[in-house]
Amino acid sequence: MAYTSTDLGPSLPLLASGKVRELYEVDSKTLLFVASDRISAYDVIMKNGVPNKGKVLTLMTAFWFDYLPKQIPDLKTHFLGLKVPGTVPIQAKTQLHNRSMLVRRLKIFPIEAIVRGYITGSAWSSYKKTGEVNGLKLPEGLQESQEFPQPIYTPSTKAELGQHDENISVERAAEIVGAKYAKRIEELALRIYSVAKEYAKQQGIIIADTKFEFGLDEETDDVVLVDEVLTPDSSRFWSAKTYELGRSQESFDKQYLRDWLTSNGLKGKEDVEMTEEVIQNTASKYTEAFQILTGQTLDGAV
Repeated sequence: MAYTSTDLGPSLPLLASGKVRELYEVDSKTLLFVASDRISAYDVIMKNGVPNKGKVLTLMTAFWFDYLPKQIPDLKTHFLGLKVPGTVPIQAKTQLHNRSMLVRRLKIFPIEAIVRGYITGSAWSSYKKTGEVNGLKLPEGLQESQEFPQPIYTPSTKAELGQHDENISVERAAEIVGAKYAKRIEELALRIYSVAKEYAKQQGIIIADTKFEFGLDEETDDVVLVDEVLTPDSSRFWSAKTYELGRSQESFDKQYLRDWLTSNGLKGKEDVEMTEEVIQNTASKYTEAFQILTGQTLDGAV
């Protein structure tokens, strides 16, 4: 069964509902992030969901929140734990188990910190047209899916639900959040990506690109890693075994869904219902990525 919505009644106030998550207020300093089984592609939410997708996103994020600070000692995260608050109704606790996490309440920076290690997707499209990505001039002669000599930072705006993110320059990002914070966000994003990329490579997965979000702890002035981290929703995962330069790669993410939408003339259309085959194949990709990266089966983890 796919959970595409949550209802906690009057126990916890609902603050926001996004493409995948519901955000509830626990108290003045704590929030509850709930990952549904909704799935979006091309900024449109599908009519039906993918069973256990919310659990994959939550448990994979929890894995990274445990691993990354051990490798980057000055990295702060908003993660507090997976425990469901006692105020949640008993009937909702089963639904929330392993698809919700308690987090610190912070001021969120209105940009997405995208790091690209390989040229693919929208970056490849932009490069073919202009030789640039986010206004950054790249070397001539790059091939599709080629690894960059060094990862590049390509921020974007954070669009409201139903709107599209806009790729922006590093300079524009600094105008939006302030030069000091923009520099720290860029530095952290590149370090996190590099650490995760090396770990994933040892497991046989290439992290082609990913996006991070950050918040500000106004009491300490720390830039803090927030939201989901290095999941199939926020990242492009490729198999190292099947990687081949000069072509698009099979992905452990929603690329299967995107390809199905495109081939059926459904890209960007509302109220699309996925077929059972699309649901099962997408679920399989998400679960496989989880197992490879964490070393656990989903059943074992939950």
